[in-house]
Amino acid sequence: MALSARAAQPQDSVNGRYYRLFAPLTFYYSVANSQLSLDNDGNPSGEAVDKALLHVYLNRPDLVEVTEGEQQESGQLRQDIIDQPLVQTAEMVEQAEPMPQAPEAEAVEVEVQKPKFWKYKGDGYLQFMQNYVSGNWYKGGESNYSAVGSLTLEANYDNKSKWKWENKLEMKLGFQTSRTDSVHRFKANEDLFRYTGKVGLQAANKWYYTLQMLAYTQFARGFKANDIKTYSDFFSPLNISVGLGMDYKVEWLNKRLTGTINISPFAVNYRYVDRRWFDDSTWFPTRYGIEDNHHHLTDFGSQLTAALEWKINENVTWKSRFYAFTSYHRAEIEWENTFALRVSKYISANLFLFPRFDDANVRDSNLGYWQFKEYSSLGFSYSF
Repeated sequence: MALSARAAQPQDSVNGRYYRLFAPLTFYYSVANSQLSLDNDGNPSGEAVDKALLHVYLNRPDLVEVTEGEQQESGQLRQDIIDQPLVQTAEMVEQAEPMPQAPEAEAVEVEVQKPKFWKYKGDGYLQFMQNYVSGNWYKGGESNYSAVGSLTLEANYDNKSKWKWENKLEMKLGFQTSRTDSVHRFKANEDLFRYTGKVGLQAANKWYYTLQMLAYTQFARGFKANDIKTYSDFFSPLNISVGLGMDYKVEWLNKRLTGTINISPFAVNYRYVDRRWFDDSTWFPTRYGIEDNHHHLTDFGSQLTAALEWKINENVTWKSRFYAFTSYHRAEIEWENTFALRVSKYISANLFLFPRFDDANVRDSNLGYWQFKEYSSLGFSYSF
């Protein structure tokens, strides 16, 4: 039997020394059978090869890589494929339409904008009211003219993560004239300068841990008809309220009713009166619960505030502000309601209702500690 690969090559010389080189071998079962069989009728040349292979199998098994069975499983070339000539054939087919070429994309300028965390908005109006009553009107009354202007500005910060900072400034001033008032040519019937600020850290979906501050006073002196006394003035009084609590974001009625509700179980209310005298005999601050010969009052308690806006329909909007503070020995409650009817883009009519409770004031014989203000007006309005 012939070797499947060369078992030995002539001696090779390297640096004067001779080495015998061996190549990988195949293990044949017939070699072992012929040498281990009792009947050995093989030819002398084949027997010598078998002995040499068996010697390698026994002494150098590391040179044997495959067996005869593995070699047979690898398969053989098909003779019919080898003898059959390869013929190349070609078939004629319809010419395919060329692929449409896509137009080259035009260069596009990409503008990267920084996120806008601040949002600004505002609205204002200037409205008038005229009322004429003849001297012989059977129910009595008097003619008067009045005007009121309002401006609201907001600057709100939201980092789209957890922090919010809301700022709101409200300014409102109105005057009226009255024929029966012989002391004052005109006097303020609406006067407000108020700042509301809130810093919130999100606690849940619509809840925020909030520190809130309210500060409000008025612009001009406040008078009553045919009375020379001054009942209010700039910084007389000045109210500052700071509360720590939770703020809830309102989105009800398919987001037509929106706003915030704030609950502050820990609040401090500071009231300051700068003006000293009503007249030469009356101490001014006593009207606002401040002790005689003092200018300020500090109370600790709890407060509840709410600012809501309800778009009833495309033309009617209700804005409401609720404020309540109690120091557990006095209470102050305010509820402002403004109903705005939009006549056109720049014309609107307002109805303002404002009930108020404050038991730090002098008790009235008819209304007790309750107070009430109401007016309606028509004029120009603008939002931005």
